[in-house]
Amino acid sequence: MSERIRVLVVDDDALVRAGLADDLDVVDAREKHGEAADGSKVEHAVAEHQPDVVLMDIRMPGMDGLAATEIVRARDDAPEVIVLTTFDADDHVLRALRAGASGFLLKDTSPADIIRAIRAVAAGEPILSPAITRRLIEHATESEGGERRRRARDQLDLLTEREREVAVAIGRGQSNAEISRELYMSIATVKAHVSRLLEKLEFNNRVQIALLAHDAGEA
Repeated sequence: MSERIRVLVVDDDALVRAGLADDLDVVDAREKHGEAADGSKVEHAVAEHQPDVVLMDIRMPGMDGLAATEIVRARDDAPEVIVLTTFDADDHVLRALRAGASGFLLKDTSPADIIRAIRAVAAGEPILSPAITRRLIEHATESEGGERRRRARDQLDLLTEREREVAVAIGRGQSNAEISRELYMSIATVKAHVSRLLEKLEFNNRVQIALLAHDAGEA
């Protein structure tokens, strides 16, 4: 990606914010950034800096990253959100993904991998593998399980057979090209189905479609 990617770093730890800012500057000078120290300041920071991508810490005093993600993703000009966490199986991470985050990174991720993730989500590609999705969902509380599955299946029942096939394929982590080959349709047709899925299900991105397919037990 040749254009500059605007990145907003949100973390209550000043050292973490400084470290991430340094990583962006050292690895690739094309990225530029703003900062926020608390979830309650994120909406103002987004309006001020107009980021393409937000690196969002989840655990913060005051407003946490989950609430901030929900607010940010509800904006008409919503930036993509990458959740930052010290855990790879955290209920808060799963909830943030359901709210529209495009994926998550562990805080010890290498600078080069952070840059790759930023570029990917800026280009509309989620950064979440099917294996990680399953582990996160398995980590969710048992009390949610049955009711969540029922709701997910009800949502899938609203889809056409073809839309459902595409949704399940997304849940398996397949790319548009892979779905195209498996379902014998053009990539343009796959993209059209994905757009209709997002509109019909009132979702923000493919991660939420994947989570729905997993919740329904179909991926």
